[in-house]
Amino acid sequence: MAYKKVESYGEKVTQELMADYTDMLNQIGEEPEREGLVKTPERAAKAIQFLTQGYALDAEEILRSAMFKEDYSEMVVVKNIELYSLCEHHMLPFFGKAHVAYIPDGHIVGLSKIPRVIDVFARRLQVQERLTDQILHSIQDTLKPLGVAVVIEAQHLCMMMRGVQKQNSVTTTSAFTGEFEKETTRKEFLNLISSKLH
Repeated sequence: MAYKKVESYGEKVTQELMADYTDMLNQIGEEPEREGLVKTPERAAKAIQFLTQGYALDAEEILRSAMFKEDYSEMVVVKNIELYSLCEHHMLPFFGKAHVAYIPDGHIVGLSKIPRVIDVFARRLQVQERLTDQILHSIQDTLKPLGVAVVIEAQHLCMMMRGVQKQNSVTTTSAFTGEFEKETTRKEFLNLISSKLH
C-alpha cells in the first residue's frame, strides 16, 4: 500500500478544540469576540491538529513505500534536515536539524522518505531524546541496514522564553546502531555532517 500524505481536520475534533481555545482565551483575560481573535480558536484548533498529525502516520509504511533492492553498501547521509516539534512538558516548540545516515544491506530507500520519517515522530508531543531513538529504530527495523546513525541539534523555547531563559542554548542528542557503534565509522559520519561539501 503506497504512502499518501493527507492533511485534513476532523470536524468534531475541530469544534471541540475551538471551544477549548475559546475558554482559554476567556480565562487568560482576553475577549474572544474582538476582531483580532474571532477566528483564532479555529486557527489554533487546526494548527494543533497539524502539529500533532504524526500520531496518525506510520513511519515504517512510509519507508516500505520506497524501498529498492540495491547492492550499494557505503554510507548514505542526509544532513541538515529541519525539524519542528512540541515539547511534551510545556507544549512549546523546539526546532533544529537532524542528521541521519545508514549503511545499506541489500536495500536503499528514497531519500525524501527520511525527512518524512522525521516528521512522523516530530509531529507529536515529544522529548528530543525519544525523538532521536524513534527515528533510529524505525529505519533500523524497516530497512535492516548494517547500521543507522541519528544526530539532532535543537533549540527549545521552553528554555529560551520561559524557565531559565537561556537564548543560545542548543541540545544535541545522538543514537547509533550496528556499524556506527564502531569508532571509525561513527567518526566518518560525524566528520561528514560537520563538513561543508556543498
